[in-house]
Amino acid sequence: MKSNIISPSLSSGAFNCPNCSVFSRQSWYFMSGAEQKSGYGLLYQNQAFMISSCENCNFPTIWHGEKIVYPINSMYEPPNQDMPDDIKRDYEEAREIANLSTRGAAALLRLAIQKLCAHLGQPGKNINNDIKELVAKGLPPKVQEALDVVRVIGNDAVHPGTIDLRDDFKTVTTLFKLVNFITQKMITEPREIDEIYGRLPGDKLDG
Repeated sequence: MKSNIISPSLSSGAFNCPNCSVFSRQSWYFMSGAEQKSGYGLLYQNQAFMISSCENCNFPTIWHGEKIVYPINSMYEPPNQDMPDDIKRDYEEAREIANLSTRGAAALLRLAIQKLCAHLGQPGKNINNDIKELVAKGLPPKVQEALDVVRVIGNDAVHPGTIDLRDDFKTVTTLFKLVNFITQKMITEPREIDEIYGRLPGDKLDG
């Protein structure tokens, strides 16, 4: 089953490290610098920047406000291992640019959801109808409601691949989670059930 990934957030005491991916405690510091490597000389400090240090790997993550500026591509959870390759490429590209452009990342993720619907056997022409059909096949209705809130479907929907000026950090974080959740529910879980069933003794199945 999919592990529970806790995305990094400003001042949080623990989350999955952007460097090592391990869920670990984090220590927080304001960024400061010294004129000399030894630490002596004029000192500089800017409270707009903070550093979180991972207890597991001791690697620093640099923050500007609520955004991670280094490392650049690891703030959001990685793609589900069962995600189709073409969709995974869109997902990974969205991860790479999300800290720099939430709008660009959101556009890619809406496109990824449309592609995922097509991969799951839907026509891929009307995402509203595609999601309704997936709900009929077992996708939780709450996912449909969440997709409406982040403007994937519904009266306020944004066309997949289109930039929307309203997209912000919370919207893109939700979209990442929804792409992974749909993959988990509609691809990973059926595969795992098939694997469990396939390991049952043949005589039990015949009986």
